[in-house]
Amino acid sequence: MALMKNPLVLFRIARASLRLVKQPDRLDEVIAIADELGESQAFDAILAYVKGMPGGQAALTERPRVTIDLPRLRAMPEGTFGRAAAQFLDSRGLDPNDLPHRPDTDGPSWLRAHLFETHDLWHVATGFDTDVAGEAGLQAFYLAQFPARLSAILLGIVMVNTFVWKFDEKDARMDAITHGWKLGREARPFIGVRWADLWELPLAEVRARLGVTPVASAAAA
Repeated sequence: MALMKNPLVLFRIARASLRLVKQPDRLDEVIAIADELGESQAFDAILAYVKGMPGGQAALTERPRVTIDLPRLRAMPEGTFGRAAAQFLDSRGLDPNDLPHRPDTDGPSWLRAHLFETHDLWHVATGFDTDVAGEAGLQAFYLAQFPARLSAILLGIVMVNTFVWKFDEKDARMDAITHGWKLGREARPFIGVRWADLWELPLAEVRARLGVTPVASAAAA
């Protein structure tokens, strides 16, 4: 189903986008746009990119999944990636179950599920917070890593929101976006990372392996 040839898809994306312009932290609307794009031609470009990147075809075939078991992660030693993930989620009142958990019957469905379930872990690894500036920075990271139309839409929404309602936050938001783009270009591809194998490693080692220099507001805060 081609994105630009389906008026209904465009209408639903536009409707959700308009709601997000006023409230850019509405997760339900972000998920709605992601689902529309996931069934459109836009997702084909991401799939083709993953197939061509190093290790991408293996990831699509093996389909590694990750479960964020907070009680287990909270019990891990201080300084580990798993403990940092638990601290990040707990300190911000986030429930990993709020993100969709999708089946992985084939490569494309796994990729959609993988992008949803690893989102918070990308926050932890990069150090971007969950406020609007932090989310914008992470979306710039996504866009630098792969052809993410969702990220382009969300960044456009943040720009409109900044212009109309939050112009005083322009510096923080633009700094985050600039850093996210640069970081995403320099880091190892995050798609297909086997996050479940990294829980017990030091957070600093995980970041070094992924080639990221986190933003000042460390994710373990």
